[in-house]
Amino acid sequence: MEDSGQANAFAAGTSAITVSQLNRQAKTLLEQGLGRLWVEGELSNIARPASGHVYFTLKDKNAQVRAAFFRQRQRGPTINFKDGDQVLAYGRVSLYEARGDYQLIVEQIEPAGEGALKRQFEVLKKKLSAEGLFDEDRKRPLPELPQRIGVITSPSGAAIRDIISILGRRFPSIPVVIYPAAVQGDAAPAELIAALASATSRDECDVLIIGRGGGSLEDLWAFNDEQLARAIADSPIPIVSAVGHEIDFTIADFVADLRAPTPSGAAEIIVPDQEDWLRTLNSLATRIARIGRRTVEDLGQTLDWLGRRLVQTSPSATLQRSGTRLTSLIQRLSGAARSSVAGVSHRLDLAMRGLHSVSPLATLERGYAIVEDAKTGKVLLDAADVPPGDDVRARLAHGNLIATVKKNER
Repeated sequence: MEDSGQANAFAAGTSAITVSQLNRQAKTLLEQGLGRLWVEGELSNIARPASGHVYFTLKDKNAQVRAAFFRQRQRGPTINFKDGDQVLAYGRVSLYEARGDYQLIVEQIEPAGEGALKRQFEVLKKKLSAEGLFDEDRKRPLPELPQRIGVITSPSGAAIRDIISILGRRFPSIPVVIYPAAVQGDAAPAELIAALASATSRDECDVLIIGRGGGSLEDLWAFNDEQLARAIADSPIPIVSAVGHEIDFTIADFVADLRAPTPSGAAEIIVPDQEDWLRTLNSLATRIARIGRRTVEDLGQTLDWLGRRLVQTSPSATLQRSGTRLTSLIQRLSGAARSSVAGVSHRLDLAMRGLHSVSPLATLERGYAIVEDAKTGKVLLDAADVPPGDDVRARLAHGNLIATVKKNER
């Protein structure tokens, strides 16, 4: 009776749809209702036809869904996926109308564990970048020539051997301090933070390398720890991050003061080549010696000039010049004196001759005499001045005569 009622209802005017219409409506409902999403599952039944498209089944322990990954959407090494791989597939749910098959149209696929980690990585990267921890203006410059280098890594890993080898080759005189820490596993972030705190508190190095050798994303995950990133940002000592290979990037790389492509690359970056330095120092030494010689020569010439000036202005030189001038003056004075004396002597001789010619003595020499009063010594000019009987003295040219006047005549 129930089936008959349904049939009667249909006969009363209810129209039926075609299978194509059903599948089309189902497809529209699926695509509009679910949109794009990530689906995690295990790969199976992978098929790679000549068209380049990849078809597979994505399943878990309770269900499965068909998936199609068209060639134009494929990027990267998708061909390396194999049955049994656990993956994350991103795409949209659709329906293949011709068969009514519900399927996932894949736009991106990646290993399941790595994909989740990558999303965590991007979330933390975006967060720390927004806080300014990656800004270039907060990064500290590395010392040109470190006095001591600290390395935070596993003491048994290949990274520390590579670092020590490179440092020993490039600049063996710089000491290296190792701050040991695990670089992989759940305990690694805490050990790396503790090692960094130890290096900071001991304050014995002026640059630090933190890192490890290569590995998978899971192997390197300790260097994507948020607390480690903040500890690196807060370090007062410049830090070089050297994690994995050149293609590997971690949060530590972005927050460190400098990222090195590898641990060996970090050793190459933080110290100069000793041979280059020696060549530079030798060149500088040659220039300094040349400048020194030129300076000494210039100073020598100046010293010689100053010495001559000093000799010229010294008391002994001044005294010597004064003595020479005094001698010259004495000689000139002596000559002038002799000349003057000679002239005076000549004039005196002439005067003496002239005086002698009018001197009474000269008159006496011609036979005349000078008569004086014998008592008074008065020269007698008048005979009347001498009465007879007085004595007179007659001065002759040679000697005197004392006579008594017998008679005076006028």
